[in-house]
Amino acid sequence: MDIYQQALSFKKKYPKTIAWRIKAHSKIAQLHINPDEEVKYAFVAQKNAHSYEIFRTFVVVITDKRIIVAQKRLLFGYLFISITPEMYNDISIIMGILWGKVCIDTVKEVVMLSNIEKEALPEIETAISQTMMKIKEESTS
Repeated sequence: MDIYQQALSFKKKYPKTIAWRIKAHSKIAQLHINPDEEVKYAFVAQKNAHSYEIFRTFVVVITDKRIIVAQKRLLFGYLFISITPEMYNDISIIMGILWGKVCIDTVKEVVMLSNIEKEALPEIETAISQTMMKIKEESTS
């Protein structure tokens, strides 16, 4: 299953998550998938700290090697972030009344993903934590 199908499946499973232009964002993420990478999980979210900012949709992809955060800009260009295991510190989950946030802490920055349906938060946390722990275990052995 490709990134777009996984992101769309996530959006259908959690329809209260705010997301726009999923197909365009998925194409950007797909461009940066290496031939030896396997996509484990994909979801959509707004990349911002405030729930009232609803126009910064990103597709987040968890592969067997890293976390990818991608957005196709409206007019031209795109934004792409790659979080490798050595850059990853930890993850925080914040649940609000309507939506939740996922905060991925890295060495350089904190990536805030918001406006996610709160029922999706445990699934996202599990996917990120399990993948990162497995990659870090494999790299130390």
